[in-house]
Amino acid sequence: MALSEQEQFEEAVKTMIRHVGEDVNREGLLKTPGRVLKAYEFMFGGYREDPQTILNSAMFESSNDEMVLIKDIEFYSTCEHHLLPIIGRAHVAYIPEGKVVGLSKIPRIVDVFARRMQIQEQLTEQIADALMEAINPKGVAVVLQARHMCMEMRGVEKISSTTTSSALRGLFKRDEKTRMEFFNLINSPAGNRY
Repeated sequence: MALSEQEQFEEAVKTMIRHVGEDVNREGLLKTPGRVLKAYEFMFGGYREDPQTILNSAMFESSNDEMVLIKDIEFYSTCEHHLLPIIGRAHVAYIPEGKVVGLSKIPRIVDVFARRMQIQEQLTEQIADALMEAINPKGVAVVLQARHMCMEMRGVEKISSTTTSSALRGLFKRDEKTRMEFFNLINSPAGNRY
């Protein structure tokens, strides 16, 4: 009888545990394959979500035509090359063109794409493109700053090095003044917290 996908996954985890020299029957590891399955289902839940559906669920008419910025959005992703964590912050801005999106949807979009196997450059572009497609604003700007455990835990072992990537669309790409306003805002101190 063929193993189910869940059983195949758990067997693969047992193989990894054995490969690194551990005993899969040790008390502390008995339930590890099932725990890893649940963790992976959560960490890669972005594959099961549609960013356009999320954004379209909270779209509102608005006369606002000034920048909307949410900064310091924490995200956790997984490097597609080594399956190790990427830990960072996203700064996302857009300039409305007749429509705004519910503020909570922007961090959700960051999470949808972060909860996939990724490279940071691709993640940055996916967030910007999803917002451009859904709300058709005058422009979108996304900056990600992240630490990559594939650089810190192995390989070059450069602790606390940060990678910054950006994706600029529309007015943020064409207009230097708008671009500079965005970068000044994301680089300013947080100020008073409420």
